Amino acid sequence: MSDLQEWLNLFLRWGHAIAGIMWIGQTYLFNWMEKAFEPPKDAAAKPNISGELWMVHGGGFYLVEKQKWPEVMPRTLHWFKWEAMFTWLTGFALLVSTYWLGAPLLDYGSALPRWQGMLVSAASLVAAVGAYRLVWKTPLGKTEGLGFATLYVFQLAVAFLLMKLLSDRAAYLHVGAMMGTVMVTNVWMTIIPNQKKIMAITDSGGAPQPELSLQAKRCSKHNTLMSMPLLFTMLSNHYPSITFGGAHPLLLLVVILPLGAWFAHLIREHS
Repeated sequence: MSDLQEWLNLFLRWGHAIAGIMWIGQTYLFNWMEKAFEPPKDAAAKPNISGELWMVHGGGFYLVEKQKWPEVMPRTLHWFKWEAMFTWLTGFALLVSTYWLGAPLLDYGSALPRWQGMLVSAASLVAAVGAYRLVWKTPLGKTEGLGFATLYVFQLAVAFLLMKLLSDRAAYLHVGAMMGTVMVTNVWMTIIPNQKKIMAITDSGGAPQPELSLQAKRCSKHNTLMSMPLLFTMLSNHYPSITFGGAHPLLLLVVILPLGAWFAHLIREHS
């Protein structure tokens, strides 16, 4: 690997880490606020306020109010979407640099020609998004636990296949990339579009559609639960002897994926 490519990878990883911290940090903050909101003291005077929250930070005191449905659109509305996109773009660039254009795939335990390995890599990301969105549109998604169990089995099956086609190291990284791709599509294909629909309904004076908010809230919750397992798979590359290089790399994923999601759930519910 040339010095130029080393510098490129360094700055990509740096940008990826910075954007990821901003994105996941905001996700946890908003999920925490959902749990910390209290009914307004003067509920009769604020019929459209479902909760309010006082916070202090950096010497400032802040009052945050959550509306049941936006009554009017403010002059300035702050969106939280580019952190997600930049996190994914830098991560995908690293995937391309490392596995698509980097060392031969054979070095990572794969006998596939490079172009076939690239197809397998890309297909795993597309399949993850397709499976996720399909599950929540079927009866399996009616119950959140059943929906997650289905996706858990799917992800393990893909990880097993990737370990056969590429390598255990690549499989771990791609499991994380699959979750990250689902998370960013949740932001750009559900959360942001639903928020824009809510704005359009408000501007036109239409009847509120609470299901739009509930769909976006569910995706935000799922992103929070996926964040911890994702971070483990990314960090695993620094500890090969006990993760993908250990005696039972797939079994470790069997344990770590739900354990990480459970840990994220505890933080979300009790922080």
